Amino acid sequence: MKPWRWLLLLIAVAALAAFGWHGVAEDPGYVLVRLRGWRVETTVVAALVIVLLAWAVLTGLWRLVRWPFGAMTRRHRRVSRQRLGSGMVALMEGRHGEAERDLERAARLDELRGPALLASAEAASRRGESARALEALNRAGQASPQAARVLRARVLRRDGKPAEALALLGPEAESGSLTPGGWHELALAALAAGEPRRALAALEPLQKSGSLGTQRYAALESQVLVAAVNAAADGQALNALWSQLPKGQRRAPAVVDAYARRAAAFGLVLPAMDELESALRREWSPQLAETWGRLDGDDLDARLRRAEGWLDAHPNDPGLLLALGRMCVRQQLWGKARTYLERSLAVGPSPGAWEALGDVCVGQGDIPLAQRCYRNALALTRGDATVELPRDSRLSHPDTRSLAVEERDEHGMPRLRN
Repeated sequence: MKPWRWLLLLIAVAALAAFGWHGVAEDPGYVLVRLRGWRVETTVVAALVIVLLAWAVLTGLWRLVRWPFGAMTRRHRRVSRQRLGSGMVALMEGRHGEAERDLERAARLDELRGPALLASAEAASRRGESARALEALNRAGQASPQAARVLRARVLRRDGKPAEALALLGPEAESGSLTPGGWHELALAALAAGEPRRALAALEPLQKSGSLGTQRYAALESQVLVAAVNAAADGQALNALWSQLPKGQRRAPAVVDAYARRAAAFGLVLPAMDELESALRREWSPQLAETWGRLDGDDLDARLRRAEGWLDAHPNDPGLLLALGRMCVRQQLWGKARTYLERSLAVGPSPGAWEALGDVCVGQGDIPLAQRCYRNALALTRGDATVELPRDSRLSHPDTRSLAVEERDEHGMPRLRN
């Protein structure tokens, strides 16, 4: 309470006491108590004081009598809180067996039953004891039903049962009463169950809640949108889905890349190319540049010239160099394709660049070297080391002197060279 409020309260109490004392002084009243021959006479004020004193004495005696019994209760409460704290620390440190034991003991206190059993179920789930986790959640559901339901869905998803997790969260999702953690779990379970459409419905409430943070939400949104695009059954369904998405969701590079690849698979090359070029104009992406070079089309000459124009601004981009190399392969420009692919491998080796270089070697009639390139592509895909090429091959010593040194500032803009 603020000081001025205390001041007003004291003034009011003083005024009431002054007026009250004036009234009592004029007529203090009369109280007569007679019991079994005992007779007590006093004023009203004295009677009130006696009653208050008697109440204080009786209260003190009652607390004194209860103190030995309350000591056990206080000790139980203190020990339970300590066990809850130690159990949570053990859970975070990965000592899941100790955490489950301490949390189960902490759950004996009614006021800690819900959080302790939820944490105990999480510890059991991390140990792989799904049955014990579900048993703990059955008891936790009486104290914290919503949290127990979300955690049960998580346990089911971890146990390889995403369909059951979806069925568990479905009723609350339809009514819109899911918690932020429930929406997150619904999205993950829908992705695991192969139902990206249901995961899409969880994005809006998750974004409004702000529970995931900007980066984590963006990663989940991109994952859901890519899955939804890849699940489109035909070109019509893909276009319908793409037109329904907000403009902001259609600008993520991974989503644009998934749409372009899916559209090209359905024969919608022009829409795919339009989306890729629009995205590249907004923000440069090596991934999108590489996908743009993959697309088929009859205007390879014009596209090659356009890509070579991009090379002036992005001379060290491996995705663009790979796209140029692939387009040159399709036009059977073997020497030019080999130059671009050598530069791409010098900047950043990739399975696609090795594969395209193998196609170049096949076109030039060097089958043994092509086989080595294909083996290197497969090795990079599996995460293995690549095979060294013959010494007499130009690929053993790629010319990197032509590579421009491109420096960028903290905003991603190229710096001018002195």
